Amino acid sequence: MQDEKIISMLEREEVKYVKLVFTDINGLIKGVTVPLDNFVKAYKEGILFDGSSILGYTTIDESDMRAVPDLKTLRLLPWTRSNKNKTAIVVSDIYTPNGEPFQGDPRLILKRNMEKAVKRGYIFKTGPECEFFLFKMDEKGRPLPEPTDRAGYFDLTPLDKGDFVRDEISRNLKEMGIKVEATHHEVSPAQHEIDITYSDALTIADSLTILKFTAKTVAMLNNMYASFMPKPIYGVNGSGMHTHVSLFTLRGGNAFYDPSTEDGLSETAKHFLAGLLVYAKETCAVLNSTVNSFKRLVPGYEAPVYISWAHLNRSVLIRVPAGRGERTRLEIRNPDPSGNPYLQFSAILAAGLKGLQDEIEPPEEKPVNVYGLSEEQRKEMQIEELPESLGEALKHMQKSKLMRECLGNHIFENFVYIKRKEWIEYLQQVSKWEIEKYFPT
Repeated sequence: MQDEKIISMLEREEVKYVKLVFTDINGLIKGVTVPLDNFVKAYKEGILFDGSSILGYTTIDESDMRAVPDLKTLRLLPWTRSNKNKTAIVVSDIYTPNGEPFQGDPRLILKRNMEKAVKRGYIFKTGPECEFFLFKMDEKGRPLPEPTDRAGYFDLTPLDKGDFVRDEISRNLKEMGIKVEATHHEVSPAQHEIDITYSDALTIADSLTILKFTAKTVAMLNNMYASFMPKPIYGVNGSGMHTHVSLFTLRGGNAFYDPSTEDGLSETAKHFLAGLLVYAKETCAVLNSTVNSFKRLVPGYEAPVYISWAHLNRSVLIRVPAGRGERTRLEIRNPDPSGNPYLQFSAILAAGLKGLQDEIEPPEEKPVNVYGLSEEQRKEMQIEELPESLGEALKHMQKSKLMRECLGNHIFENFVYIKRKEWIEYLQQVSKWEIEKYFPT
């Protein structure tokens, strides 16, 4: 009956096409478009596609895959309302031809990790702060590495020339039922932030996928290019995706809150926090999944480098923001928007649940500016560092039983293989900096 209502709604809205979308292992959105009169068959049987052509999926000898839309995620694309090709979009799950869930589907991985949380009595919720840059485009529609403005933190027009684009992205998201908490210009030139309202992690991962697609589309329609590359401009802050997380009980209460403690944090919150710290090196390759990610993770640009925690302090890896009761949460600050949100949220949850399972106690908080400490002081305070490169992060991941269990063998093996290949390719490059630095020798 619900399915019939959805089809009736699409017909009433005179929708002509539906995009069935999903992500590859890197988080890039993929999809197939079907006319409405073929959508009924599509959502009942799925749409066959070549899985060997999707990064991290299958080999050519076992390539058939089936995309099956999750109708709960169906939305109309607002920017198509006024044209003849009105289009809807729907997030899809991936199955093998025999109807089995595909083990390489990132969305499936997040579902499974969230099911583990449910078995322990918890619902995993997240709220990401998604940062990105808006760049110029040339007369042929090609992106240029030139910022669209020179504005700074919280600036508005006329300094912020992307203000109206950011507002248009937010308006489109709202029309699609994706709640936006706030938007603003960030610290760097042409850098913007859109914060999605807190919800369960699967809903948020779906919303992030749609957000990236929407941002790129709206920017293109305004002759701009939206980039989620963590560090596209030398010498300024890069784009992060600070992620607020908490566990809620199945009855709806915030399991991170305990009014009887001095800071309002429950034992559940502290064990979860400890898990994030202990496994920070092992989860880093997923939370920071590109070579460029580590150009952001350097001292001096408000990005976390040192594995520590504190209340309010923004120089640490994990911050406990103000707000208690239902708003009690942890903020993990190293994820960036270039990764796959389904895998990123899975890694965060797996590390936190492991902390709960083993009842790990967190170290003392570090309320000082960790960036300002000397190496000797950090050593005395037992503050370790995140990996300095994708290659180092992959070494930690390869030895991690936690990450293999979290991602499953298929995605774990494919992720490590693809990222090792990416790392080796990077090592073989000769950069402009190297030529300028060493050519005269």
